[in-house]
Amino acid sequence: MAKVVFLYRSLAYRNAAADMLRKARKLPPGAERSAARRYATALRDLARTEAWLEGRVADEPQSMPRLKIAAAR
Repeated sequence: MAKVVFLYRSLAYRNAAADMLRKARKLPPGAERSAARRYATALRDLARTEAWLEGRVADEPQSMPRLKIAAAR
């Protein structure tokens, strides 16, 4: 079931990226077009990142080493 959910999410992000890229192509060169292209790229990269979509963390969080604090006298 998780694979099906991942597939639907991935396809949704890919379709949104394609739509945004089509919108960006119609805009005249400028800041708005660049922003739309960056947004489309981010959506495409998000669709490719399976670990993020699955809610997994790439590396296990490491415990913080205990710091020794010397009391000022």
